[in-house]
Amino acid sequence: MEEKLQDLKQRLSEIHDLEMANAVLGWDQLTYMPPGGAEARGRQMATLARLAQEKMTDPGLGKLIEELLPYADSLPEDHDDAALIRVAKRDFDRLTKIPPQLIARVYEHQSRCYMAWTEARPNNDFEKVRPLLEQTLEYSREVANCFPGYEHIADPLIDWADYGMKAKTLRVLFDQLRQELVPLVQAITSYPPSDDSCLRQHFPEKDQIAFGEQVIRALGYDFQRGRQDKSPHPFTTCFGYGDVRITTRVKENDFGDAFFSTVHEAGHAMYEQGCNPAFDGTPLFGGTSAGVHESQSRLWENVVARSREFWEYYYPLLQKTFPGQFGNVTLDTFYRAINKVQPSLIRTDADEVTYNLHVMIRFDLELQMLEGSLEVKHLPEAWNERYRSDLGVVPPDDRDGCLQDVHWYGGFIGGQFQGYTLGNILSALFYHHAVLEIPSIPEEIRQGKFENLHGWLKEHIYQHGRKYTAPDLIRRVTGRDLDIQPYIAYLKRKYGELYSL
Repeated sequence: MEEKLQDLKQRLSEIHDLEMANAVLGWDQLTYMPPGGAEARGRQMATLARLAQEKMTDPGLGKLIEELLPYADSLPEDHDDAALIRVAKRDFDRLTKIPPQLIARVYEHQSRCYMAWTEARPNNDFEKVRPLLEQTLEYSREVANCFPGYEHIADPLIDWADYGMKAKTLRVLFDQLRQELVPLVQAITSYPPSDDSCLRQHFPEKDQIAFGEQVIRALGYDFQRGRQDKSPHPFTTCFGYGDVRITTRVKENDFGDAFFSTVHEAGHAMYEQGCNPAFDGTPLFGGTSAGVHESQSRLWENVVARSREFWEYYYPLLQKTFPGQFGNVTLDTFYRAINKVQPSLIRTDADEVTYNLHVMIRFDLELQMLEGSLEVKHLPEAWNERYRSDLGVVPPDDRDGCLQDVHWYGGFIGGQFQGYTLGNILSALFYHHAVLEIPSIPEEIRQGKFENLHGWLKEHIYQHGRKYTAPDLIRRVTGRDLDIQPYIAYLKRKYGELYSL
């Protein structure tokens, strides 16, 4: 068994190395690659992806995993080797259940649909991409049907990003959340919106980047094992335990865009940097699900970096960095500005309170399309009606309506959005339990100290990587299943104080 286990680890390490080499090419493509390199880069990345796919679906690997399953069952459930075999089995089954011919057709179609979307959105031309989106829906159903035995056709697609979650569970969870959020949004928007003009001044790029990097160093992002660069859309990429990189984007007329993007991506990166180094080069390295990964970016971005405690320490430093912009702006005015609540059309620009309504609209529409109760041709009307009923705003066109997100046009319909809201819920849940165990954390944040919070997250979440599924990890951390109440309490407390509710 020991020889077989070492054989498994060697095979998985080779697959991991191919995937990481591909990730380096992808990072370069989005940061420094000249435009002329696009064609060759696409070929190079496709070659590496094909080699990794061939190794991951090799029948010899499947046979080896099957031979090791009894050994995994003989080990304690939380043993690292048992977890490695379980995760390898799960990944192998996922990839081998989808016929290679279907995978090839899907990849080709997704590329064609994405390119059509890049033209359709700026031209406000839903009809241009509609036939392709209808084909995406058919492919999404076909892929889901490769995993028989599901309760809902969306379950296999949800499971891919958030293993262990099902449509039925998420529907109940999101319905509970919507019942709490809609009245809260209505109560807040009955007041005039906060003045955020102080954030819309001129902020030199180099000063914004320097301030953001100063903050994330203090939070715990390790620049000896990471770096920050610029890209059109901020992202985090991990090449291994010793190399976890982030990017940001800078708008010189908007302080919040670069700063909160930097903190958000640092939250993702600290999760990866905190993973058990023994997992490096194996499928256990990395985040356990989209929702848990998003919980870490949102915890640092919103729960910490949009808190009053945080800015009681950092606002004087910000005023020294930008004396002409913030010198005469009070902390109270600044705090209200960065936490302004106002229903909007665009998910990525949404505030902390309304953001989840954007996600839940998309989740519901996904399920309806997969079920067949909503035809793609009626998507624009259904989208607009949900925005009217849930947020009180109606998109003037499809560009800022059903064409705004790339997810359906470059991927599948199903499983694309739930992780964002799960991350928000979990961010408050994990922080709540961190404070229960270490009550001094809020006061430490007020003093610019983050070691205890970062250490708690590393001990309870980061180090485990993919060793535990998200539901198992949540139970280990909290002693119960996913619970929205800490998140609702957090929003009501914070925004109740801001808006005197």
